[in-house]
Order: sequence, then C-alpha cells, then structure tokens
Amino acid sequence: MSLPPGFLDELRNRLSLTQVVGRKVTWDMRKSNQAKGDMWAPCPFHQEKSASFHVDDRKGFYYCFGCHAKGDAISFVKETENVGFMEAVEILAREAGMPMPARDPRAAEVADRRSKLAEVMEAAVQHYRLMLRSGSGAVARDYLVRRRLPEAAQDRWHIGWAPDSRTGLLQALGAKGIAPELVVEAGLAIKPDDGGAPYDRFRGRVIFPIRDGRGRAISLGGRSLDPNARAKYLNGPETALFDKGRNLFNIGPAREAAGKGLPLVVAEGYMDVIALSEAGFRGAVAPLGTAVTEDQLRLMWRIHDEPVIALDGDAAGLRAALRVIDLALPMLEAGKGLRFAVMPGGMDPDDLIKAEGAGAFQRVLEGAQPMVRLLWQRETEGQVFDSPERRAALDKRLRAALARIADPSIRAHYGTEMKRLREDLFGTGVRAPRGFVPRHWQQKVKAAPMPSTRASMLAGSGEAVEERLREAVVLSVLALHPDLVETFDTALERMECTDPAHGQLRTALLRAAQAADPRGTLSAMAGPELETLRALPHVQIVPAVRNPEDAVMARLCLAEEFAKLEARRTARREIAEGVEEVGEGSTPSDEGLTWRLGQAAEAVNRAGRAQNEDSSDLGEDRAAMSGYLQSLIDGQVWVKKRH
Repeated sequence: MSLPPGFLDELRNRLSLTQVVGRKVTWDMRKSNQAKGDMWAPCPFHQEKSASFHVDDRKGFYYCFGCHAKGDAISFVKETENVGFMEAVEILAREAGMPMPARDPRAAEVADRRSKLAEVMEAAVQHYRLMLRSGSGAVARDYLVRRRLPEAAQDRWHIGWAPDSRTGLLQALGAKGIAPELVVEAGLAIKPDDGGAPYDRFRGRVIFPIRDGRGRAISLGGRSLDPNARAKYLNGPETALFDKGRNLFNIGPAREAAGKGLPLVVAEGYMDVIALSEAGFRGAVAPLGTAVTEDQLRLMWRIHDEPVIALDGDAAGLRAALRVIDLALPMLEAGKGLRFAVMPGGMDPDDLIKAEGAGAFQRVLEGAQPMVRLLWQRETEGQVFDSPERRAALDKRLRAALARIADPSIRAHYGTEMKRLREDLFGTGVRAPRGFVPRHWQQKVKAAPMPSTRASMLAGSGEAVEERLREAVVLSVLALHPDLVETFDTALERMECTDPAHGQLRTALLRAAQAADPRGTLSAMAGPELETLRALPHVQIVPAVRNPEDAVMARLCLAEEFAKLEARRTARREIAEGVEEVGEGSTPSDEGLTWRLGQAAEAVNRAGRAQNEDSSDLGEDRAAMSGYLQSLIDGQVWVKKRH
C-alpha cells in the first residue's frame, strides 16, 4: 500500500530512535551522552563486546562501526524483527499512537486472508498436539521417547501427531467453523484434481510446527513413522504464508540466542535443531526441506556474522556443504563468512549429542573450519599432483573459484591463503616475493631512475613508504573536511592501511563523521595522532592541506590519492600473478604476460593521467613506475636467456 505524503516524517518525528533501539541493546553510559541523544552500545546485528553501535537521536539514524549496519527506526525494526516494510511501519505507528492510513482494498484483502490462514494454522497445531496425548498418539510418544525427547521438550516445541486418518483434521477444524477451502489454502489439506473431496495432507506423521520470526505458525513438517513411506519428511507446500526458501526452522528463538552471544548453528533437520537447542545450543536453525538458498544465507548473516554449518559427516552432508560454498562465494562481504563443522563418523548432531553429550558437539563446533579450507579440500582431496599439467589444472580451478568472489578485498585474502596452502601441498616456494618489483626480475632488468624520481623526496624509500605517505595525505585532508567522509566512505573503508596508526585514525574518522560535532569528536578521539600526521613535510606541502578552506580542492585531492593507491595495488597484484605463473614452471604465452604487465602499467598511468604535475603531486613516481614496467615488457623478461 502507498502511504500519504508526510506520514513517515511524522512517524519518525514522534518516535525517539533511542527508545526504539533501547529495547534491543544495553547502552554504554560511560560513552553515551543521553542529554544530546548521542548513544553507544554493542551492536545488536553482530556478536561483539565493544560499544561500536552509534545512535544519533537528533538525526534519527544509527550506524555500526563494526558491521556497518545503518538506517533509521523503520529499518531497525525490519532487521531486528524480520518483518517487511509495512509491518515495521505498523509496529512503530502503534507505538507512536498514530492510526495507519486507510489501506488499498486489494492489499487489505490480502492481509486479512493471511491473518485467517495463520489462525487456521495455529488451530491445526493445537489439534495435532491434542492427538499426541490421545490413545492414537502412543506410537508417536514411543518414538519421541526413543529419541530422548521428554514431555517437557515436546511441549516447548509444540510437537504433535497426525493420526493415519484421511479427514481427521478437516473434520476437527470444520467443527470449529473453519471452511475446507481455508484448510486447503493453508496447505493442510489436498484437493484432488478430479474434483473429489479434499483430504488431510499429513497422516501417520509426527508434526513439527514451522514458525516465522514473529512466532506465527506458517507451515508444518511431518516425520513419517512408516519405514515404507515414500518420504520420511514432508513439509507443507508454498502458500501465501509460507515461502520455504525465505524461512528457517526455529528462526525466532535462534535470533534471540545469537543476540546474546551464542553461535548460530545451521543443521539439516528438525530433530537436529531440537537436540541442539535442548543441549544448550539455542542458536540452531535448519533449512526447510531444500538446499540452503541465497535468501536464507542473507537471513543468517542478518542474525550472525559467521554462521556455523553443522552438516552430517556422510557423503550427502559433504555434498551439501560444497553446494553452500558455491552459493556463498559471490555473496561474501567483509565480516560476513561461514564456518563448517563436519560431524565425525557419519553422525548427525542429534546422534553425536546422544552418544557423547553436549561437550562432544562443543568440541566439534570449536574445530569448525573456515570456508576457504573446505574449498581447498574440495579441489585437492584424493588427487595426485605429480606433473606440471595437473598442478596447472588445479591452479585453473582455483582461479575460477576465486573469480566468483565479488568483494576485491576478500578475493585477495582468499588468494593469499590459497597460495599458502599450495606451498604446503607442493613443498616448494612458489609464493611471489614481497614488494612491487620481484627481486629475481630486478636482477634481469635494471632500469635507471628518471631524473624526476631522483629529485623526489621518496627516492630510495620504496613502495611501502610511498603508500604510507599517500595514506597520510588522505587522512589529513579528511580530518580537515570530515563532511567528505560520507562521500569517500567506501574507498576509506577499503583502504589497506600500511601503518596500524593509520588504521586507528581511519576508524576515528568514520566514527566522528556520525557525530553531531565531527571536528570536536575527532580531536577528542585522535588529536595527538593527527598533529603527528600533519607534521610530516610531505603532508604540509599538499595544496589541500595548505588551503583548508578550499573544499573543491580537497575533494579532487582525495579522489586522486584514492585512485593512485588503488592503481598501485592493482598493478602489484597483476605482476604478482604473472610472477606466480613464471615461478610455477609453467610456460605462459608471451601475449598473456605482455597483456598482464601492460594492464599493470596502464593502471598506474590512468591514475595519474590529466593531473597537474606540481611539487606536491606524485606524478613523477607514476611516470617512473610506468616506464619501468614498459622496460620489462620491451625486454621480454619472461623469456629464458641463453648465456
């Protein structure tokens, strides 16, 4: 439905964001200023102990300096309650005492229909719970006793029993005035295609209610006790209430547990989740009869930064783990990952807990491996790499996997770990030497420094010093113009600081930019560090520092420095990959390596092109590096020379 103009503004004005957020967090009163509405707390979206979650009541926005979650009261309710936009607005409107505007008739009809289906579903849950305590439920109770699930736990999970009756549920709900059409629409009954009378979907099955994040019953799962049944587990179909690819079993309690610092554990089935939760691992969830989907992964990451996939130790469990890896690779973000805990001896979590207790599962959980290790295992396990061709095939597969990672920083870290694992496997030093120009290439080609480079204050200082100085320029200019942090926040967050002090200053800048008085906040957080930075001669001669009132010059300076940092690091990566190909003993084509080095040179050229080469510019170093790369290309350094 559409909302009238001004409704959301009025809603936000009536509400205190601190009050809305305060229901989910514990404020750090030493760091907060309640009088100014400047509040800090541990973030409710990811597991942490420090107060990095900032709420600015006057602006009506929150921001986490750890996971970078940000938004207003509506987005906060959406994320923490796992509801849609309109549901979040309705929740806040009730709190603010504002009546919701009249809804579109069609939208109102859909919402009312969903409410009726939820009522039907809850009535079915209660009916099946009664059946579990009836005489016909003895077989189900015996099964649950064998699974070591006591009556108190059965009540906590609202477990029920569907007798082997064709119309038992339809008759029971009909007696309560619920029409058969609603029972069919809720997915609880099936209407034959030939127009015959509907019949119950669940028969002769132990019933597990499936609830959404708000605790509403939206579907059922049933476990057959007949060993000859075509399907051991049966879930309800897709309905207006239930989208199995967008929900997780036990999502509400697991989200609450994860918010209290417990791990989010992803198991395969209902009984695994129940066993884990009853053993103290209350942050347990499971997909609903399907392989993990993209939407379910996003839902997990909203709850916890690093869910643990606890899969069965059999072949099927490992295949499921590998499917999750392929799904997750393109979705990885900084701070959002997966770990994998593989059960021993082909067990599932329920088996392990029953056999060896909760401590055994805790040990498996503590030994969970990061996703990069499982990816490496998939590509190498059971294979022999006794020839250059086989090693080259491995490299090709690894490059293809890494290419699927969209985030450049994560892709680089995965590449580094893969190189380390490769060295361990082959027992040879194939890692590219550190530094912009590989040492063994320096022995082959020695380009003389250009006169402009010899005159530079950076001559002989090396690439690391240059990058440190560029970072110093960026941080100094942003400190003078904190209003530009928002413009360059993505580049600033991705900047690979070569100095730990620079990393601390970057964090201070990001935090200060969210405060009511950015300059004052920054001075309080990092005043001495900034003075040290500004004392550097190279920083003092930068025009944007000499003319702090010129915001346009500052913006251009930042754009240039960020571009040059990224170009230099991109060039280094390209050359390192070329070195790796040469160092592996393979025979890369002249054209391929020529292209790679050319791309590296062009990356540096692009960063400096059309810049004014005054005394504060680093264009002379860009020209020197570009010329040096070109000399490598002209000299065909990859060709083995005859002596």
